[in-house]
Amino acid sequence: MSLAAKLPYDHPYAGGFSGIGSQPLPTDADALDYLSRMATADGAGVETGVAVAVDAFFRDSKAAGVFDALKACCILAGARTLAGALVPVVGDAPTNVANGFVNGDFSRTSGLTGDGTSYIDSGRAADDDGQNDVHLSRYITAAGTAALFEIHIGARGPSGNLATTQIGYSAGGAFNFLAARNESQRVDVAGSQFTGFAGVTRSVSTSMTARINGSTSSAASTSGSPPSIPYYVFARNNNGSADGLSNATIAFYSIGTDIGSAGLTALDTAVTHLINRLKFALLVGENPSGLDPDTIDYIVRGYEAGGSLE
Repeated sequence: MSLAAKLPYDHPYAGGFSGIGSQPLPTDADALDYLSRMATADGAGVETGVAVAVDAFFRDSKAAGVFDALKACCILAGARTLAGALVPVVGDAPTNVANGFVNGDFSRTSGLTGDGTSYIDSGRAADDDGQNDVHLSRYITAAGTAALFEIHIGARGPSGNLATTQIGYSAGGAFNFLAARNESQRVDVAGSQFTGFAGVTRSVSTSMTARINGSTSSAASTSGSPPSIPYYVFARNNNGSADGLSNATIAFYSIGTDIGSAGLTALDTAVTHLINRLKFALLVGENPSGLDPDTIDYIVRGYEAGGSLE
């Protein structure tokens, strides 16, 4: 393992010094601001390899034209502590409701695991984004085991108002569903609960576009006026109370404005590469800078299966 990659990114010798080699450092101004805020919450800066993975996500999402659409976003992996993981990439800081999550629920490589009772208030209201200008995304590393249904991100209006935006899973019917602004016209995707990236976006009143398991499709769905309540993560804000609580492991989420079909694909790529780079930096102990994403994915899968580099 490289000593340089394991030095905190803000260490005086992180970029290079005789005997420890040299390596790239994070350079994006927004990434550096985020890393600094995370270091304050954690009590120390993350390793250079982790910081470079974060920096690459900022650059990738900006190059793809989706970064500005992220209005509330957290990387729930990579940080040193739960407090660091709850530092927002952008937007208001989320609230660990009633301090339900504890450090034992947090994994640097996998993210934050729900317990079926705890959830996060994202701080982003459903009506902060336009009725026809909205997206949600999440990346899960381990599926939940809800008996009936679970929500990964969601907000639902008062009784009689089915205006809902959510990403979740219905275990009872063994299918995923992604809904935007109209619960009665949600999109159902057959299959077991998929891990990895899932997202939904809307730009018009008559249809929405969803991406899950590497596939993007659009479907008819008439929008409704969004409720004035914040989105919950690991649950749905059902007009002020939490329901559909999830015990999945979530490594990333974003809430914001429409990103279109191409944007969903680009965000999927950026987030998937982010999580793999974080795992590479933490499991392998090396700097992921400059390495091919497929190579990183292959090596990470080997480490997760119990292997190592000799």
